[in-house]
Amino acid sequence: MPKSAELTAARKDSFPGVLELLTHAVESVGGAERAGQVEMADAVGRAIRTGEHLAVQAGTGTGKSLAYLVPAIRHAVEKGTTVVVSTATIALQRQLVDRDLPRLAKALKKPLGREPTFAILKGRRNYLCLHRLDTGAPEEPEDQGLFDPFAVSRMGKEVKRLHEWSSDTETGDRDELVPGVSDQAWRQVSVSARECLGVSRCPIGTDCFAERARGEAGRADVVVTNHALLAIDALQGYQVLPEHDLVIIDEAHELVDRVTSVATAELTSAMVSTAGRRCGKLIDADVADRLMEASDGLALVLDDLPSGRMDSLPQALKGALPAVRDAAHTCLSSLGSDRKDDGADEATARKLARTLLEEIHDTAVRLLEAFDEDQAHRPDVVWLSGDPYSSNPRPPALHVAPLSVAGLLRERVFGATTTVLTSATLALGGTFDTLARQWGLPPSQAAERKSDPGTATEKAAPSDKQTIRWTGLDVGSPFDHRKNGILYMAKHLPTPGRDGLAERTLDEIAELIDAAGGRTLGLFSSMRAAKQATEELRDRIKHPILCQGDDSTSLLVRKFSEDPRTCLFGTLSLWQGVDVPGPSLQLVLVDRLPFPRPDDPVSSARQRAVEARGGNGFLTVAATHAALLLAQGVGRLHRSTSDRGVVAILDSRLANARYGGFLRASLPPFWPTTDPEVARAALRRLDAAAPA
Repeated sequence: MPKSAELTAARKDSFPGVLELLTHAVESVGGAERAGQVEMADAVGRAIRTGEHLAVQAGTGTGKSLAYLVPAIRHAVEKGTTVVVSTATIALQRQLVDRDLPRLAKALKKPLGREPTFAILKGRRNYLCLHRLDTGAPEEPEDQGLFDPFAVSRMGKEVKRLHEWSSDTETGDRDELVPGVSDQAWRQVSVSARECLGVSRCPIGTDCFAERARGEAGRADVVVTNHALLAIDALQGYQVLPEHDLVIIDEAHELVDRVTSVATAELTSAMVSTAGRRCGKLIDADVADRLMEASDGLALVLDDLPSGRMDSLPQALKGALPAVRDAAHTCLSSLGSDRKDDGADEATARKLARTLLEEIHDTAVRLLEAFDEDQAHRPDVVWLSGDPYSSNPRPPALHVAPLSVAGLLRERVFGATTTVLTSATLALGGTFDTLARQWGLPPSQAAERKSDPGTATEKAAPSDKQTIRWTGLDVGSPFDHRKNGILYMAKHLPTPGRDGLAERTLDEIAELIDAAGGRTLGLFSSMRAAKQATEELRDRIKHPILCQGDDSTSLLVRKFSEDPRTCLFGTLSLWQGVDVPGPSLQLVLVDRLPFPRPDDPVSSARQRAVEARGGNGFLTVAATHAALLLAQGVGRLHRSTSDRGVVAILDSRLANARYGGFLRASLPPFWPTTDPEVARAALRRLDAAAPA
């Protein structure tokens, strides 16, 4: 029986409204309703009715999860449909599935007439494959680490533990394995969607963890997934997510990077030789040998090429890449299609060979075509990675990534379903348009309100001239940033250079930490800078300093939270991953504006493409990247309404450079100052007032 059939006609007529349900939910979970939360929930409900996309900036403490879950659940139960909620991080997934949704489902059971259901769905690679576990992975070294006897021994122990865990787990979900295992070990017991035999051909298909998760998702009102799977669902020619008419994208500030990552392909000589071995027993030996020869040729060429972005196709690759492409195509032709008389082992071997051959062939084609257009109109950027002289050497690899995912998102996401995007950081430079361009949305436009907001639907009739419509909404924050926080811009310090932290900058950090009495989160642009600051300041200040890499990040954050006098220094993951309310965190230090590295192949190519079209590449790409990350970083200061403190930006360009205004407009409205004594005095007062 469909879910909608559970509702009687009378029940449909008196179905509770979004705000009525929100009030009931907040009271049931013991919370307090907030103005921003009410405004957001109302806007999400309106987007569902009109089909108009919505971007909502909701500051920390707004309660945005309830604000989108309540109208989403109401829609799913009333219409008998499924709603997809996509997140960027495992932490938010777990919060939704383990805390928010269970409490909300119980709270809404009575007013909705039944208890809403929910499920979590990840990519097939995240689930244990029982068939792979039973038959074993192909005996083929996929990287140089497997030639290390210590690595082989460690992996063997991990695979043995995975076999033991397979008897205990009910989900086969990798994230539930604690402690975890290396990627290398997990690959031995999992398959990608393209490598999977399919439930009908797999001898253990009826017990498949991934299929079970998909089945539960198909029956659920709310499916929680991640941006990567959302991108795969949009990119692939087959359906991955269950049928749905509403997508809610939380942590939407990370959407472009996650989709770009999924759409990035890689080619190495090891991949080509592995494919040759996989199909060696399935096709004529002479045909397979051509692929092995192409692998050898590619390895010789890549070893001689410098790493970094490629603006033109090197002469040596003009021969090596077509050889790989043609050899892979010939192997695919020889391999043929699936055979009905193949047993499970033969079908698996054929599937694994075909999957890798198709990936190699398609990537080689994409690499060759990446240089066809002029720089302003190229769809992809190509670069070579791999440093044989580093402490962790890896073989060279060719990468190809899209310069823009706007068209993909516009057509496959916004063009297919009503979409709500939300985050604490969406309005950069004071406008939603900066990120909207990256998402493929047109310049912002006001929503048209229909005369009867109570009708079942306000969606416009389809039209050939219809354009994508969306609304941007900032519901603010429950925090009084100007009263509770100071933005200190160290205007007098030298512009950061490439030779590490200047002595004056280190002096400034020491003075600020002393004034704060510890209580400091130091966000650095590189691990090198974080370690330099840690090493040079441990002897200069009396408060303990923890540095990322000394222990697991979660353990360091816990130690930092438990001891108010402790400082924690680190890099990228701390900019978005630290949630420490209270007196343990009253000073956030940022050593320099987080622009992308000049040699980053994707951002530098995107910047160049904008300039080739006559735009401002620096503002469009580099400054946008910096604004997004900077806003996330300074957001670590306020995690509750009682938090007080100072954000100290030690990069004078925030105050002095022309683009500083754009960056400042992207930050919460702290009270600004360039006077170091004002910042230090405020920190001393906070330290004196903090509980002992």
